[in-house]
Amino acid sequence: MLKIDSHQHFWNYDEVRDSWITDDMDVLRDDFLPQHLKPILDHYQFDGCVVVQSDQSQKENKFQLNHAATHPFIKGVVGWVDLQAADIADQLAELRKHEKLKGFREILQGASDPALMLKPEFVNGIGKLREFGFTYDILIYPHQLKYAEELAAKFPDQPFVLDHIAKPGIKEGSISPWDEDIKRLAKHENVSCKVSGMVTEADWKRWKGKDFDPYLDLVFEAFGAKRVMYGSDWPVCLLAGDYGRVLNVMENYTAKLSEHERNLFWGGNASQFYNLK
Repeated sequence: MLKIDSHQHFWNYDEVRDSWITDDMDVLRDDFLPQHLKPILDHYQFDGCVVVQSDQSQKENKFQLNHAATHPFIKGVVGWVDLQAADIADQLAELRKHEKLKGFREILQGASDPALMLKPEFVNGIGKLREFGFTYDILIYPHQLKYAEELAAKFPDQPFVLDHIAKPGIKEGSISPWDEDIKRLAKHENVSCKVSGMVTEADWKRWKGKDFDPYLDLVFEAFGAKRVMYGSDWPVCLLAGDYGRVLNVMENYTAKLSEHERNLFWGGNASQFYNLK
């Protein structure tokens, strides 16, 4: 079975750039690089991973692509580009030269305008991605799902993937209106979903596997077997447990699926979505 971790990060810690890492997240105030992740992936028999941007800069693309060039287990890179730039098409044409650069992400969850993704300039940028073969990762909070649904509807041929199941309030046990908004988004067959980032939305110290079941049941039902993929969100997941404990949640949950469905979830879907080699 092909196993791909579809969502993880690398960084050299910078206290200014990484000011999002607060005092209660002290474990993340360190460098996290390919040589740190590779032994973990090997231990759990993963074939590779997709690294996702954590900084919104051109420098970030070079940093991650350099890692991908020297570490074959890094199968793809989700970088960053200014989608609102007037010369976005020229930038994408240049970026397409990097075979391992698969798509882009904006940290929309932190945008001052929660509907930034619907601004004409942003929409124009999204509209150029498919021409150059790029995917788009949607990083949002639940209240932004309605905007994501509108964006997905505008571009039915553009491959989108929702990161971290849109970060519902797992710690509080709240599921509405996230559940209905997820169902509406999932009706767009161009949208997939990363089953990732859940433990950091739970109680970091006291979560149990069953806490995630209502959210997982809904995501798997709404998106179906062909549009869900595993992601660890390493190293951010270390806030709420080690890699193995996070992995175990999904191993237990997917045990009830057919072998074909498990193959899709653990690697097949990510490989197809990102066109991994």
